[in-house]
Amino acid sequence: MQKNKIILLAIAAGAYSISTNAQNSKDNIAGDKTLQEVVVTATGTGHLLKDVPVQTEVISHKMIESYGGKSLEDILEGLTASFAFNEGDMGSKAQLGGLGNNYILILINGKRLHGDNGGENDLGLIDPNNIERIEIVKGAQSALYGSDAMAGVINIITKKHDTQGLLLENTTRYSRFNDIRQRNGLGLRIGKVQSYTSFQLQHNDGWQNTSKEFAEGHVVPDSRNKTTNKFTNWQISERLTYNPTKNLELYADGYFYKKSINRPTNGNYASCDVYTYNLLYRNASAAIGGKLFTNKDKKDYISIDVDWNKHAYYYHYTSKTYEDAYIDGKLEHGVPFYPGKERLQADQQRVMAMLKGVFHLPYANTLNVGAEYRYDYLKAPMRTANGSADDNTGAIYAQDEFNIIPWLNITAGARLVDNSRFGFHFTPKVSTMASLGDFRLRLGWSQGFKAPTVKELYYRYLHVMGSTTFFNMGNTSLKPQTSNYFSAGLEYRNERFTASVTGYFNKLEDMIALVNVPVDELPKDVTTGYLGDGSGKVTARRYKNMENAKTYGIDVNLSYNIYKDLSIVGNYSYLDTQANMYDTDHDRMKKAVIDGMAHNKWNASLVYGHRFSTVYRFGASLSTRGSSKRYYENNGNGKHYQIWRINTTHDFGKAGAEMSYKVELGVDNIFNYKDTTMRPYHLGTNNGGTSIFASFAIKFNKGKKIFNHNYKQNKKQDEED
Repeated sequence: MQKNKIILLAIAAGAYSISTNAQNSKDNIAGDKTLQEVVVTATGTGHLLKDVPVQTEVISHKMIESYGGKSLEDILEGLTASFAFNEGDMGSKAQLGGLGNNYILILINGKRLHGDNGGENDLGLIDPNNIERIEIVKGAQSALYGSDAMAGVINIITKKHDTQGLLLENTTRYSRFNDIRQRNGLGLRIGKVQSYTSFQLQHNDGWQNTSKEFAEGHVVPDSRNKTTNKFTNWQISERLTYNPTKNLELYADGYFYKKSINRPTNGNYASCDVYTYNLLYRNASAAIGGKLFTNKDKKDYISIDVDWNKHAYYYHYTSKTYEDAYIDGKLEHGVPFYPGKERLQADQQRVMAMLKGVFHLPYANTLNVGAEYRYDYLKAPMRTANGSADDNTGAIYAQDEFNIIPWLNITAGARLVDNSRFGFHFTPKVSTMASLGDFRLRLGWSQGFKAPTVKELYYRYLHVMGSTTFFNMGNTSLKPQTSNYFSAGLEYRNERFTASVTGYFNKLEDMIALVNVPVDELPKDVTTGYLGDGSGKVTARRYKNMENAKTYGIDVNLSYNIYKDLSIVGNYSYLDTQANMYDTDHDRMKKAVIDGMAHNKWNASLVYGHRFSTVYRFGASLSTRGSSKRYYENNGNGKHYQIWRINTTHDFGKAGAEMSYKVELGVDNIFNYKDTTMRPYHLGTNNGGTSIFASFAIKFNKGKKIFNHNYKQNKKQDEED
C-alpha cells in the first residue's frame, strides 16, 4: 500500500497550466503566462487578467487539458470551488454562490446558451474538446448582461480554428459505463472565406449506485431506477466567416442537436421503475452577424448579431400508454399512444438581436454601449392553459471604464430593461480597482433585475419524484425579482505566486420558488387522480414570490509555481444562505436555507509537465475536489464527499508539424467513493465510482497546397497594423 502511494505521488500533477509548444519548454507553466491572460467577459473589452477591474476567474485551456474532464460540469466542479451540480434527465441543475440555474447566465463566445426557459440548461451542448478557456464573473456585476445573471456569468470561449488551408481533427475518449465521447472537426480556409464543421457524440449506459428506493409507502430493495439513466446525444455544427476587408468580419453559424434518454421499462413497481416512454430532445440554432473595426489599431468596433434557437422536448413511447390529449380542440381522457409515437411536451424558441459598440475615448475612457431585443415563444399543448405563450424584452446599456489616476480604475454602467409584461426597470453597476504594485484591491456593487420566465408564468406539469407526485403550476401574478450584490476582493500576483480573497453578499427581493398550495388550486381541466405512490394523493405546487433571500460567502484562490515544470493550485469557497419559505402546515413564512447549499467546497491540483524531446511531451496531474454536507428542505441532505483524480497526457510530434498526436490516460474517483443514499433522497454527488478513462487525438493541418497567397500577405499586413 505504501509503495502504491509513493508511485501515485511520484506521477502526480494538476496544474494551473501545461505548455504544449516546444518553444515554451523553458517557460514557467503558469506564472508569467497567466499574468498575460486576456479576458473579456467582465467589461466586454480585453484586459490582462491581473488588470481587469471586475473580479474574474479564468480556467485556461492548459488547465482544462491537464485535468482531463469529460464534460463542462466535470471541469467546473473540478477546477473551481464555487459550483455544484445535480445532473439529471432534465438538465444540469447547476448552482453558483447558492443560486440555481435560473440565476446563472451561460454564454458561448458572449452569446446566450439556449435551453429550458426555466433555466435547466443541457450542458451537453458544449463540447469540452472545443473550449479554449472559461471566464467566470460572479454576481450581476456587468451592465452588459441582463436577466439570468444574478448569480453570475459563465462565458465559454471556444477555439478559433484559424486554419491556414486544411485542418482535420479527431478525438475519441472511452471510460467505464461504456462512456464514449467522440469529436471530429474539418476546417477549410481559401482566401477570405473560412469554414469549420464539427461533429460530436456522447453516450453513456448509465449506472446505479443503489437499488433501494422509497416508493408505494415503503422501501423497495430492488428498484431498477438508475442514478444516471442511459443517454445518447449528438450534434453537428457549422461556422462560416468571410473577411471582405481587413476591418470587417461577417459570419453565419448554426447547429442541430439530438438527445435521447432511456428509462427502465422492465421494473417491478409501476409507481417508480416502470416507464412507458423515454425522453427525447431536439435543439437547433441559426445565427448571422458581423464586426466592423472603426480604427486602424482595431480597438474600436461595432458589432451586430441576430440568432434563432429552438429547444424541443418530447415523450417517445415504448409501450401502449393512455393519457389526456386534445382532440380537435377538446380535452379527451384515456387517449392511447402506441410504441414509437413521439409527443411534443414543450417547444421553446427564442429570437435575439444585439447591437454593440466599443469606443476608446480621450482621457483613458473606454465606452461600451449596446441594445438588445429578445422574443421567447413557448408551445406546450398539454402544459399551458392556451397551448402556447410568449414574452419579449428590450434593453439598452452603457458602461464606461476610466482611470482617474493611473493606479485607480472605475467602471460604471447601467442597464434599462423594458419587458412587455412588467415595463421598465433601471439597474446601475459600479466597480473600482486600485493597483498597488503587485496588489489589486477590487470593490463592486450592482443591482440585478429578472422578470419571471414564460415557464414560471404559464407552465403546468406533472412531476413524479419517488413516492411523491407533484403538480407544478405557473403563476401570472408573479412580480419580477431584483437583487443587490456587493463584493470586495484583495489579490496579490507575481511571476510565481498568486493569491486572492473575495467576499460577497447577494440580497434578492421577491425571489421566485415553487411552494406547496392547496390541492383545490389544481386546474379544473386536468386529471387530478394521479396514482403517485398508490394513494391517489397529489401535492400541488405553484410558483410564488418569496419575501427575500440572502447569500454570502468568501472565495479563496491560490496558485504557486514550485519550479518551471511543477505547479500547485488550490481553491476554497465558504457559503451561507438564508431564505423565507412558506410553511403550509402553519400558514406562515419560515427561515430556510436555499436547496443544495453546502457551507464548504474545495479543490486542489498538482501538475508536472515537461518536454523530454522535440517530439514528446509528458504531463501528469493529481487533483481532488470535495464538499461538505448539502442542505435541502425536503428529502434529506446530501452527504459530504471528497474525490481524487489522476490524469496523464502524452503529446507526440514537433511544434508546428502538419501531424500531431495526443494520448490521455487517467483514473477518476481513485478511491471509489459512491453515495448510496436511496432514491428519491438527495445525494452529495452522483458519481458512479472509480472510472479508468483513455483518449486519443490526432490533428492534421496543412495549408500550402490550397492557401491563397494574396490573403496570406493581407493577413501579415493586418498583424503588422
